[in-house]
Amino acid sequence: METTSAAQPHRLSAIASFHAHIYFDDATRTEAARLRQWMADRFLVTLGRWHDALVGPHERPMYQVAFAVDVFPVLVPWLMLNHGRLSVLVHPNTTEPLADHTAHALWIGSPLGIRSEKLPSHGEAELAREPNTTPTIAA
Repeated sequence: METTSAAQPHRLSAIASFHAHIYFDDATRTEAARLRQWMADRFLVTLGRWHDALVGPHERPMYQVAFAVDVFPVLVPWLMLNHGRLSVLVHPNTTEPLADHTAHALWIGSPLGIRSEKLPSHGEAELAREPNTTPTIAA
């Protein structure tokens, strides 16, 4: 007997903003710094702090890039072309942080592990923050 699900598809309006997590190690830190500057020069984003120690669900040092929904269609393809040896996790911010970092995420470069036990299944969606960059170069 065939069963049907009562679940409805997610609405795009559930996405309040996006994050990209740029992962690095000692060998790729200079590349990560260069990529960070390139993004600052080209995109209205909020560049987070460098995290040399593990933080949250992330298994490697990283920094976060927060951006509005309307930046996604230009930033993410640009990252696909310019990430070099770096791994990048891109995820939406909805009210489901665990799913956002796992089921709803995409990887650019080599996928890495996520410590999913560090994430709640439900929470507040993070709205796009005020960009702290002033782009001067076209993407």
